[in-house]
Amino acid sequence: MKNKPFFGPLLFLVAFMFGTSFAIGQKYAYVDSDYILKKMPDYQDSKEKLDKLADRWTKEIEELYAVLKGKKDNFAKEEVLLPEEEKNKRGAEIKKLEQDAIQMQTNRFGVSGDYFQKRQELIKPIQDKVFDAMQKVAQKKGYSFVFDKANQSNLVYAETKFDLSNDVLKEMGITVK
Repeated sequence: MKNKPFFGPLLFLVAFMFGTSFAIGQKYAYVDSDYILKKMPDYQDSKEKLDKLADRWTKEIEELYAVLKGKKDNFAKEEVLLPEEEKNKRGAEIKKLEQDAIQMQTNRFGVSGDYFQKRQELIKPIQDKVFDAMQKVAQKKGYSFVFDKANQSNLVYAETKFDLSNDVLKEMGITVK
């Protein structure tokens, strides 16, 4: 009978002990980016500007769709009385207006539209500032991982003593009450 090598279980044991000690040596914390951003006056100002632009652009689009609806309704009422040439002319005008409305909506709120560009201009620098401060705090306090409990996080439970949100605000010079 041959002896089986003992390396399999031994290797598993060494890997388990190393993995466990590695995990124990890690420090974890979390921040609440929503809480941090709400405490930042420059974020509130930027968000207000962005909201006002979005409201104005939404009204412009809604007005264009209202004009379109009015033209469609009038055309539907008068269509039976109109000569073929006039039907074609109005149909083309309505189609052009629909395309203009869709184009305006895409230009304002599309993936690379005005809203996205303005958000990048106003909000991204603030988010970068928060990230930099969070990174500094985590490094100073020796945390290996920092999670964000905002924005549909999978963080189910965390003790408040591991919340670095106020420390991040202090790092940015914002006093917390």
